[in-house]
Amino acid sequence: MKRDDPILKLLRKVAQGELRPEQARQELDANFVSGYAELMHTKLDLHRQHRRGVPEAIYGANKTPEQLLAAVKRMDGAGQTILCTRIAPEKARYVLEHHEGLTYYPEAQVLASRQRVRRKEGLIAVLAAGTSDLPVAEEAAICAEILGNRVERIYDVGVAGLHRLLNAATETLLKARAIVVVAGMEGALPSVVAGLVAVPVIAVPTSVGYGASFGGVAALLGMLNSCSGGIAVVNIDNGFGAALLAHLINQPAHPRTKRRSA
Repeated sequence: MKRDDPILKLLRKVAQGELRPEQARQELDANFVSGYAELMHTKLDLHRQHRRGVPEAIYGANKTPEQLLAAVKRMDGAGQTILCTRIAPEKARYVLEHHEGLTYYPEAQVLASRQRVRRKEGLIAVLAAGTSDLPVAEEAAICAEILGNRVERIYDVGVAGLHRLLNAATETLLKARAIVVVAGMEGALPSVVAGLVAVPVIAVPTSVGYGASFGGVAALLGMLNSCSGGIAVVNIDNGFGAALLAHLINQPAHPRTKRRSA
């Protein structure tokens, strides 16, 4: 077993008298046997970190501050990385007043664990076409960093001034393992980027644009119809989904995947 194996850590706490056997049994049942913790309003997937290599992200848009706080406390008590998306400022203030060790990123509307370790190898590049796309781009960048990735941001490099992309981003694009491209309007930037690089491009359409953009549908369809290959398209304004896909591309193979391929 690895030294940071959660079961070994639990057994060590029992051996040192920090945890009663009955408490350890409850932790084992919740975290490793049933695989989830059942609150009155939420079933938290505490086994996801072990199963997929990433913790469950808490979507906070329609949760009450009290529901959000209860989920955060339970996740933190199980030693999970906290990652909450779509958190309005007033909800973030409530949780921060009642729980320590968290940081709020207002532009991305992300509430997350303060302490994290980022891998030195592997790079995710996050590009945004315009400054209006930054909230979604920052959600992608912050979530990717919380999951442990090294991230470089390249913003305001849309196709209306293509020379900005070529002048500012060539070196970063060539060394990235995955590239997240966030764009609204007609959603052309991912096609341009995918034609320049040899790694997966994750396209994120945003709801930015004038009337005929249809709240991001025009950008979504443009990205789905790209003539450049190697593009994966996530849903409108889904920065978190792009970050998760980029993380899975960037991380070393999951131990279970290694065993299957051996």
